[in-house]
Amino acid sequence: MSTFRDMVAADNEAVFLNTDEFADRRTIRYDGEEYVDIPIVLTGVKEKDRRQVVSDHAQGLFLVSAVLHCRKEDLGGNQPKQGIEIYINNREGGGGFFRRFTVAASSCAEGMLRVELEAVTQ
Repeated sequence: MSTFRDMVAADNEAVFLNTDEFADRRTIRYDGEEYVDIPIVLTGVKEKDRRQVVSDHAQGLFLVSAVLHCRKEDLGGNQPKQGIEIYINNREGGGGFFRRFTVAASSCAEGMLRVELEAVTQ
C-alpha cells in the first residue's frame, strides 16, 4: 500500500517536474557548483516598482521576484540559504544568459525545494 508521501513524490516526478508538462531543464549555479540541465519550475517571475527610501536616489530600478521549485537532490542535497546568490540560465544545454537572484527564503518538503528569489533589475 502506498502512503500519501509516496503518491506526492510520484506526482512530483511524473507531472510537476516532467519537462513535457510543467518543468524546463535549466542550469543552476549555486555555492560554487553548477547543476546542469536539472528539471525546474520557475513561477511568478514578475517586476514591480522597488520601494525607495528618502536617501535612495537610484531611479528606474525594479524588484523582480520569482519562486523556484526543484528536487533537493538535484542541487546536490543543498537547501539554498537566505541571502546567498543563485544563478539560473535561460535555456537548456548549460549556455545562454544567467540571471542572478538572491535567495529571499527557502523551504523543503518531501524532497522538493521551494525557493523564493529576488533580483534588482533596470
